[in-house]
Amino acid sequence: MPPAKMTETEIARVQTYLRRTFGNDTITVEPQAKAGQSAEVTCGGELLGTLHRDVDEGEVSYALHVVILEEDLPPAGAPARKR
Repeated sequence: MPPAKMTETEIARVQTYLRRTFGNDTITVEPQAKAGQSAEVTCGGELLGTLHRDVDEGEVSYALHVVILEEDLPPAGAPARKR
């Protein structure tokens, strides 16, 4: 049986969690088109990663997979960004 599609409530709860955890209200979770697919997570309109729902022995978890392309990194030796 394929994984169930995430509900609107689940998506809203995960989005709220991510926004609160990272202190960024521009994080958005876009629902997956159909069951078994991952949802997309964006930040300020830029793709941040994919969100996967998993059920193991009745427990539900969510995994955020973030990919950072080398070409998107600052040049080597660039000063670190101050917080």
